[in-house]
Amino acid sequence: MELRLAYYPFTSKASDHVKRSDKSLEDFLSGGEFGKAVITRAKERVVQAIDGEIKKSFSGDVLAEVELFSYPLARLFISCIGDYYLTRRCALVEAKAAYAQMKSESPEFLEEVGKEFGIHCTILGNELQMHFTDYLRFASRMRDPKWKLANRRLEKSYVLMTKEEFARLLQEAIREKIQASLPVEVPEGVRESLSSHIEEIKRHLEKRKSEFKIDEFAEIDSECFPPCIRHLLAAVQSGQNIAHSARFALTSFLANIGMSADQIIDIYRVLPDFDEEKTRYQVQHILGSSGTAYTAPSCATMATYGNCVGKEALCEKVSHPLSFYRKKLYYAHKGKGREKSE
Repeated sequence: MELRLAYYPFTSKASDHVKRSDKSLEDFLSGGEFGKAVITRAKERVVQAIDGEIKKSFSGDVLAEVELFSYPLARLFISCIGDYYLTRRCALVEAKAAYAQMKSESPEFLEEVGKEFGIHCTILGNELQMHFTDYLRFASRMRDPKWKLANRRLEKSYVLMTKEEFARLLQEAIREKIQASLPVEVPEGVRESLSSHIEEIKRHLEKRKSEFKIDEFAEIDSECFPPCIRHLLAAVQSGQNIAHSARFALTSFLANIGMSADQIIDIYRVLPDFDEEKTRYQVQHILGSSGTAYTAPSCATMATYGNCVGKEALCEKVSHPLSFYRKKLYYAHKGKGREKSE
């Protein structure tokens, strides 16, 4: 087997190798040594994805085969669990692992991988060029200004880039392909055979999620948050990437009620594409690192950007999420005071 296939298990060549092999799913579940190794690695692969990095270290055909066959089995684990965050997280981390390897590959190999996604490029010495329409399909998701088309070098309708930049775009294409291909159908008998491993992954997943949920932050009472903020928090904690306006609203609100930069950053760690450096910069900017601390947007602004959801009766009496929080906090403490006096 070509060792390279184990680094890129999502490619058609890797898939063809798996299909042509004499190994079946039943073989893995039968209890043989190879099957046990594949199941163990598949479970480890998903757990590592939850933690943020899939570690690939193997040499020789046997270990490479275990690595390659662990990929489709890991997809079964993910599909059995059926968690939105887990699916996105695994797709992202698998793509990142591929990117780490692709940076050391030849331009010719990257050109071949690009064809898997309908991306046609031309090699020009140490650079590659691709049509701007292909470029925009994936670069539009990048937040760094350097990826904006206006900031790129163009030759007619083609964008010029380094090998590493092309590999980064391929990472986006890989992530999208993996995510779109999940979940897959899993027979009930297979689910039962893998149930103990599935439960182990579930426990690790829930532990990971629970580490970044808001329960108590000193004097802060999350039960008094306005419905719009609760909605945004729930979205983030379920692994959904929210719009820039929503992220600004959530971050500024939490900062305004006294949460520290580190506490706010921890909330975003659960996102599949979490980038600590970028998140820290954005959060600290909102908290005032540039000299201006920002106030959370008003209810009218929240409505303008589509972030006003789930109105409660109290919403009709306030014009700002912070006012809602203060009033709700006052009523809550007043009620507790009555309980004590009684």
